[in-house]
Amino acid sequence: MIGWSLPPAGWCSVNTDGSVILASQSSTAGGVVRDDQGRFLGAFTMNLGGGSITRAELMGMLQGLKRAWELDVKKVVLLTDSKAAIELLDSAASSHPHYRLVVQVRQMIQREWEVRVEHTFREGNVVADFLASTGHSLPLGLHLVSIPSPQLNYWLLFDLVGSQTPRLVPL
Repeated sequence: MIGWSLPPAGWCSVNTDGSVILASQSSTAGGVVRDDQGRFLGAFTMNLGGGSITRAELMGMLQGLKRAWELDVKKVVLLTDSKAAIELLDSAASSHPHYRLVVQVRQMIQREWEVRVEHTFREGNVVADFLASTGHSLPLGLHLVSIPSPQLNYWLLFDLVGSQTPRLVPL
């Protein structure tokens, strides 16, 4: 069973996600910032227009870090369900098509704060997934969320009460 977990005491979690709908060539990103008690601090959704899932995931990570920085968070656990995006932070060559974006994420991580980048499964990232999916129906650009909608509150509560989802893995 997989679910969202509170970050360590004194830390905030920043869950991010990207989404692509191939049929409409639409890509989005979303993310949420929560404190060590699970309290909502802020969120965002972005309609990026087109682009790859890797670009959407990296844009989500970048914007999630920016949102946390704006909220004056000093200790961040950045969570994404994209192992590929995490691996790019460690190893992207300058010839990679998203290298400039990777550099921007790295620069945010290197600011005067503590950031841990961790992988989470999709089942532990439902709020960010909801926010990324929401972006497909919004105008192009960044949309900040300071007061959660009833739908967003549902998913925040889903996480806060410790709900878990089964994850089937091949043996």
